[in-house]
Amino acid sequence: MAYKSRLRSMYEKEGKEALQKRFAYKSAMQIPRLSKIIVSIGMKDAITDSKVIEQVRNELYLITGQKPVVTKAKKSIASFKLREGMPIGCMVTLRRDMMYDFVDRLINIALPRSKDFWGLNPKQFDGRGNFAMGLKEQLIFPEINYDRVDKIRGMSIAIVTTAQTDEEGRELLKIFNFPFTITQGSI
Repeated sequence: MAYKSRLRSMYEKEGKEALQKRFAYKSAMQIPRLSKIIVSIGMKDAITDSKVIEQVRNELYLITGQKPVVTKAKKSIASFKLREGMPIGCMVTLRRDMMYDFVDRLINIALPRSKDFWGLNPKQFDGRGNFAMGLKEQLIFPEINYDRVDKIRGMSIAIVTTAQTDEEGRELLKIFNFPFTITQGSI
């Protein structure tokens, strides 16, 4: 039997049914699901130091379990000493079981370890059911060895869903136990 993520099997057993009841979809294909997760780190230090790229690639590989792609500058900006084609970041696109494993580790291990964490802002949806968030440091992931980190870097995480509205996307992520804060409008 093939490996199936814990969150994925929970979603297929309980989550789909809960979403079907909540929104009364006519077809099972209308039920929202996770499509992909994009994790990216920008590195302005890479302009002056080429060793930074390899350090960030290794850290992102440890966090996601997938080899990152180096992103390059699309155009030159003289005031930043940036030339077209220079490496300025790394990104990984996670799909299928690796995506569910990453969400599981993010929600249950990494976010509770971050300093002064009171929950995610439920207003960070883009209008089409996709959620974007930023982290201030990579050290909240247990895979990162604190002694080998040269600099604390932030990262952005985009969670792309097949939901049509923000409300559907929010309900989908609540099934995965995303720790959203309670705002005045949602009480």
